[in-house]
Amino acid sequence: MIIRILSRTAFYLVLAVGLFYILFPFYWMIVNSLKPSAELFATPLSYWPRQLTLDNYRAVLADGSFVRSIFNSFVVAGGATILSLALSSMAAYALARFRFAGKQATLYIILGMSTFPQIAVLGGLFTLARALGIYNTYWALILSYMIFTLPFCVWVLTSFIKEIPDTLDEAATIDGASAWQILWKVIIPLAGPGLVATGLLSFINAWNEFLFALTLTADNQARTVPVAVALFSGQSEHELPWGKITAASTVVTVPVVLLALMFQKRIVEGLTSGAVKG
Repeated sequence: MIIRILSRTAFYLVLAVGLFYILFPFYWMIVNSLKPSAELFATPLSYWPRQLTLDNYRAVLADGSFVRSIFNSFVVAGGATILSLALSSMAAYALARFRFAGKQATLYIILGMSTFPQIAVLGGLFTLARALGIYNTYWALILSYMIFTLPFCVWVLTSFIKEIPDTLDEAATIDGASAWQILWKVIIPLAGPGLVATGLLSFINAWNEFLFALTLTADNQARTVPVAVALFSGQSEHELPWGKITAASTVVTVPVVLLALMFQKRIVEGLTSGAVKG
């Protein structure tokens, strides 16, 4: 009995420490965004605003370049996610259902591409974007992000489609359905949880990406929010505008959190679908 109580106490203690470690940075970001500028550097340190203010949010949302960067991020992250899901669903169906030479090697190549360091291809992408005339455009970022989101989606969806019984394909074939119809009318509806999970993870990856966005954009025409937030640090010669930076970071975090809450059930289904093979 004592051992059970001690083990449970230790479990909840470790859980509390883990939650504090994960959640405190977000709490600190929100608290600092609600503080006046003078209070940010006051001593002793306060863990709750002595005077709540929304001035930092007003300043951030009144900045037209920052609002434009949010729109740019939605376009780029959404475009990369939609294209990756459309192409990866077809590739995953072929890899999961058809037999052909080099199939296993193709899967390992796809997995290797998803773990390739971004910095290794950055110079080549910059040169290619300039040569194609798409530098500082949405397409430069969308196509660059797909280098990493597409292999990830293909790998995950291939495993997911393998779990769908192939007897459904056979039944659809008997009814006269083509491979294309089987994919879009049978497999895609059943693969909904996997599509949502991989799509959301791809969207978050593209939304938060900084290196490509910094290198392949020159101004607000295509600049995304990670770069826009980083540029706040160069607006003052005397001190960093931490209030505006934390307010902007909070605004940028909200869409991702809302998407995760909206699709949390589908995400859990998609991530755990292959855990038990039935």
